[in-house]
Amino acid sequence: MRILIVEDEKKTASFLQKGLSENEFIVDWADNGNTGLNLVKKSVYDVIILDVMLPGRDGWSILKELRDYGIQTPILFLTARDAVHDRVKGLDLGADDYLVKPFAFSELLARIRVLLRRGKERKSEVFQVADLTIDLVQHRAVRSGKILDLTPKEFLLLSLFTRHTGEVLSRSLIMDQIWNINFNNDTNVLDVAVRRLRRKVDEPFQEKLIHTVRGIGYVMETR
Repeated sequence: MRILIVEDEKKTASFLQKGLSENEFIVDWADNGNTGLNLVKKSVYDVIILDVMLPGRDGWSILKELRDYGIQTPILFLTARDAVHDRVKGLDLGADDYLVKPFAFSELLARIRVLLRRGKERKSEVFQVADLTIDLVQHRAVRSGKILDLTPKEFLLLSLFTRHTGEVLSRSLIMDQIWNINFNNDTNVLDVAVRRLRRKVDEPFQEKLIHTVRGIGYVMETR
């Protein structure tokens, strides 16, 4: 199990790293908000331990961006901010738990195990096409071992193609599903979006997965 600690207090971070490593967790540490956010977007973690007051950007904004991005990794706030309104704010933004400093390591460990159990109970929706894997729960798309850096809209489009592998999807259906608007022959929104998606999903790789069906729409398949 892999855990990320986003904590600027070196003493606290060192204590957490040592204790969690002794309990057979793989632990990464970021000492500021920007580094922590970048690590989460590039790697897959089972739990994130997040402070509120951080250099670069605070824990509130990190949590909000991750949830807006679709990343549902369990997040435990570990902070000295003990006011009720702070706890409520953290939970309302999408945190899974909130623990106030100072804390007992045994309690922290127990809370982490609860979060891990919840994660296992969560149904994993993973789709595979050739060497492309897309995980709808973790909001991750990986091809040939490389994590694809997709925007939220690109991820939605790719997930639609992947869930309907081998089916030709009409332009009107795609526009309705992704943009919630009726297809207009004068708009090139879909063409631009597919072109950008192909640059990330297909162009770096020999086998192309997203194909145009002239006069109809698009299909994802191996050829």
